[in-house]
Amino acid sequence: MATTILHPQRTTSLLPLLFVLLVTLGGCASLAPVVNTPSPATPILRDRALEDRILAIDPLHVSPQDVATLASGPAPRIMLLHGGIYPVHLVMESFGGFLAGMGYPEGRIRDPATNEWSYSPYDTPRRLAGIVAWTYEHDGMRPMMVGHSQGGLYVVKILKELAGQSADSIPVWNPFNKEADARTTISDPLTGRERPVVGLSVAYASVLGAGGWALVLPHQWDNLATLRRIPDTVEDFTGYFIEVDLFAWSFPGNPLDTHYVATGTAHVRNVVLPAVYNHVMLPNTEELAQNLQVRNWINAYVPDSGADPSILSGDAASRALWAADVWYSIKKHWALEAQRLIKVRREAK
Repeated sequence: MATTILHPQRTTSLLPLLFVLLVTLGGCASLAPVVNTPSPATPILRDRALEDRILAIDPLHVSPQDVATLASGPAPRIMLLHGGIYPVHLVMESFGGFLAGMGYPEGRIRDPATNEWSYSPYDTPRRLAGIVAWTYEHDGMRPMMVGHSQGGLYVVKILKELAGQSADSIPVWNPFNKEADARTTISDPLTGRERPVVGLSVAYASVLGAGGWALVLPHQWDNLATLRRIPDTVEDFTGYFIEVDLFAWSFPGNPLDTHYVATGTAHVRNVVLPAVYNHVMLPNTEELAQNLQVRNWINAYVPDSGADPSILSGDAASRALWAADVWYSIKKHWALEAQRLIKVRREAK
């Protein structure tokens, strides 16, 4: 387990406490309209030269040119989970726009059934875990998940659901249907063998500002004892904490503010962001991808390299570190999942 403390130049002041509490505790999630047109499926490569270019990419140093190459091939689905209140719902949409602006295929981010950017934390973890299974079966690549606030709690709940901590079996859930499939197994797209949904893993998951006041909600009580314990149903997990986050109850000296730990083989990383970062508005990042200076800085970012965002224009320094850190991991696992799929398909020929 690694803990990283990121402290850019502190040029932004904290919002007044009263505003934060009112915004955080008020409101409710909106229901997404149903769109019956599915998004395009993961492309099947028939271009060996493109496959060779994808295989040549270094997952630890994915350049903008590499992103363009990856975007011509298969991409894992990214499942964004927003918080349960109105402003948090909107800022996660902005983060989806940021990912698309940086080059990730938009159709691989939006909910294929509703066309929404993110999923609700008032959905059931079992259904979302079933969607993870259906997605992997159809794509041949493990999905990635990013959760904010209460949505971060749900990312952890989905991982625990996949680990079988709630039930011995999980039904497969077609995202275009309102009911679960009558099966609890899938045909593994990489091996061709039947396997249960329980035990499946996602490639990457991260959570931002999970915990605190959201834990008083009854549907979150099962998270109290094991919130920070990450099972083997994710390969790479990052937990982001804001140094002083009154909503998530993160502040120095709080004995309840513990970091995430792996219960087995998952790689778990904890990142502490500056106290000046704003819990509600931090994912509001779409405009970062539209500023060439900021975009170049984000593309060049490598974790633990001491990158300093204070040189960035405007208020980008108040959000760029988190956005860059998540984007780095997404690029890394995008390359790894695409490379694994290509290698398996070649070996099967």
